[in-house]
Amino acid sequence: MMGDATLLDIRDLAVEFHVGGTVQRAVAGVSFSVDRGRTLGVVGESGCGKSVTSLSIMRLVAQPPGKYAGGQILFDGRDLLTLSEAEMRKLRGGRIGMIFQEPMTSLNPVYTCGAQIEESLAAHSGLSRKAARARAIELLDLVGLPSPESRVDDFPHQLSGGQRQRVMIALALANDPDLLIADEPTTALDVTIQAQILDLMSDLRDRTGAAIILVTHDLGVVAQTCDDVVVMYAGQVVEQAATADLFADPQHPYTIGLMAAVPRIDGEAGRLTTIPGTVPPPWSKISGCRFASRCPLVTDLCRAEDPPLNELSPGHSVACWRAPIEAAA
Repeated sequence: MMGDATLLDIRDLAVEFHVGGTVQRAVAGVSFSVDRGRTLGVVGESGCGKSVTSLSIMRLVAQPPGKYAGGQILFDGRDLLTLSEAEMRKLRGGRIGMIFQEPMTSLNPVYTCGAQIEESLAAHSGLSRKAARARAIELLDLVGLPSPESRVDDFPHQLSGGQRQRVMIALALANDPDLLIADEPTTALDVTIQAQILDLMSDLRDRTGAAIILVTHDLGVVAQTCDDVVVMYAGQVVEQAATADLFADPQHPYTIGLMAAVPRIDGEAGRLTTIPGTVPPPWSKISGCRFASRCPLVTDLCRAEDPPLNELSPGHSVACWRAPIEAAA
């Protein structure tokens, strides 16, 4: 049962793609939840299923070739996978906002940036045209777009990549969503603007009690902004914990490898640490642990059986036959 504080509860989600006669399982049994007023970081290298999971929450995986092969996505107790398209349109841009990874393909090139924000405001908030325009200018100012009074009438191609990203963030925040999904929201932004955007998202959470899912590869951003962390690998959750617990005592060999790969500036920096090997492709059939081919602690059991996600301590779960790993402390 979902607790009163839980806004989103993903249970055993599976998403696959049928391409060229092959079945590619991009997400394989992912489960996690997000409470109101908390920020969840979802981390992992490219191809681990982070973006497909976030698109699934919005029900934006193209069908075909994509297919929701199992599981539930419970938002405020309602399974989003069972809703009609009309019901999902009411949620998208309203109670659920999303900052997409690539703003150039997410913004409509034939409408001004302001018109796209105004359309969302009119659809979900019922504002008049004049009020929606004033709110659009206010939002563009909030996200740090220079000269918002004139830029509100610019088309996406007239803006730089970083400026388009800020427009996408303004669009996602327009209706004070209950859930904000941010897929690499600070991509193409300089460090100063990154900090402003992260502060803006935190302000939304504090002001409205919204929940935030931050999809990122940047562990520094996770440490700075997230309450909880989910680590994904090859379409599965391999570790999840409160942020402080995860950084203090990572328990999955993949998480330990990610931590070790963070560049250091304390005088001990040398060659960057890497995780050998590559992520298995989504069409490969693996009987055991998906990380086994890259794991320094691999055993015969790891190669034979896929480990379940077990709770090691309250709030800290890991999918590893070797856990707890004392060397990680």
